[in-house]
Amino acid sequence: MKKYLAIIFILAITWSGCKKNYLDLNANPNLPITAAPNLLLSGALKITADILNGNTKTTVSGTTATTDANYTMYACYMGYLSWSTSYQPNVDLLQYTFTNANYDVWTKLYINVSNYNELAKATKEPYYLAISKIMTAFDYQQLVDNYNNVPYTEALSGTGNLTPKYDKGSDIYDDLMKQLDAAIVLIQKAPANAVNPGPADIMYKGVMTNWIQFANTLKLRLAIRQSNLGAKQSALKTAVAATTGLGYINASNPAVVNPGYSSSDYNGGQQSPLYGAYGYNSTGSAQDYNARYQANQYGANFYLNNADPRAKQVYAANASGVIIATFLGQTTTTPAGLTPSKLGPGAIKGATMDAVIVSGAEALFLQAEAASIGLISGSAQSFYNDGITASFVDDLVPNAVSAAAAYYAQPAIAFPVGGSPAQQQKAIIVQKWAALNPYGSFEAFNEYRRTGYPDNIPLSVYPGANAPNQITRILYPAVEYRTNPGVVGAEGNIDKFTSKIFWAK
Repeated sequence: MKKYLAIIFILAITWSGCKKNYLDLNANPNLPITAAPNLLLSGALKITADILNGNTKTTVSGTTATTDANYTMYACYMGYLSWSTSYQPNVDLLQYTFTNANYDVWTKLYINVSNYNELAKATKEPYYLAISKIMTAFDYQQLVDNYNNVPYTEALSGTGNLTPKYDKGSDIYDDLMKQLDAAIVLIQKAPANAVNPGPADIMYKGVMTNWIQFANTLKLRLAIRQSNLGAKQSALKTAVAATTGLGYINASNPAVVNPGYSSSDYNGGQQSPLYGAYGYNSTGSAQDYNARYQANQYGANFYLNNADPRAKQVYAANASGVIIATFLGQTTTTPAGLTPSKLGPGAIKGATMDAVIVSGAEALFLQAEAASIGLISGSAQSFYNDGITASFVDDLVPNAVSAAAAYYAQPAIAFPVGGSPAQQQKAIIVQKWAALNPYGSFEAFNEYRRTGYPDNIPLSVYPGANAPNQITRILYPAVEYRTNPGVVGAEGNIDKFTSKIFWAK
């Protein structure tokens, strides 16, 4: 693996506000990035949002723009989206025949890690250094959750070491907890005259209390993700208890990025990335992934069968109020005159919508599970209900608060207060799954592999798929086998159906 430096789009920050002045930084891995810390911070956060929300590369050929949507495969595997019945079948997706030439999120994530590393080298200011640590931890969790063992301690050695060793995913998780603690201390002990990033911080606008709670939420996520591992229980409980009093993010301070998104230049990355992948360009034409993907019947059925008003917010209903959806791999066309449903107005709100890093709903469901198992104090039921409400608000459900209350009052949805830990976990994870559609498809996939919930998501029905079970991980990318063959080869044969991330069930 090489030391990757990104081509990142950066905003010129002025005291009067954000003005888009997108600049290309040098992508040569052997040359350093030279930029002011505020510009590095803005650009790195934007790239993180692009990776999660599906738009890190747009290739233009003539009048056609093709967007590389990073986690779309997980949206399909998790019952959110299906491959469009109006396109030739995507066999790699529908038959699970992908190889290490597919789904390379490795390169993008290591580029982003390098962005934050350059930020840390460009300044001694504690707030900037703390944000760099927090977001580096965020990226490394993504890497471990995609690939398990990855380069960590030797990852950023540059030309000094082009064949870095792979660290165990479990060991990386342990160190990420420490790095997040160190970031929190940097913020807490910053001197009164510390430089605040202000508008250069396109996530929290320099509100450092929010950064502390975001870091603490990531700590909780790292702990919950490993909660299946009995040998770590005591250490995890101690680590969480040390900072639980600092609080966690919720619906009032979600981790969302917005550098001033606009529809003026859809090819240049100025649209909000989820909208840029699945919405429409500035002339009103459908983006590439809008055309290639449609509503998944599993997701649509879940909402409709549970009297969930998010159905027509997450998916677009036709003029008759009907959602037209298909199961993944279904090859039959829709009835004559009916157009398959795409993502709806609550999912792709517009070109200027925020890009989600960690939503309030996700954070609240995380706290619900932590409270359920005694990892933090508080009412698991209250966190659960608040998570549902936050999702209804996010999806623009009319009269969201009262609609959410009616929804979770249903016996089939209500939190099982007197239920077993397994019953409570199932309720929480299923509702988290419902809330993460589609922006959090990777997190939904992680929770599915950790818990097995939802436990009835169907596999692809495409002829010849014949998968023994849902995939358990993607494969190390081809670039690693070319540039670091001995080290990656020592990881052995990776099987997409049996090789598991260290925390998986």
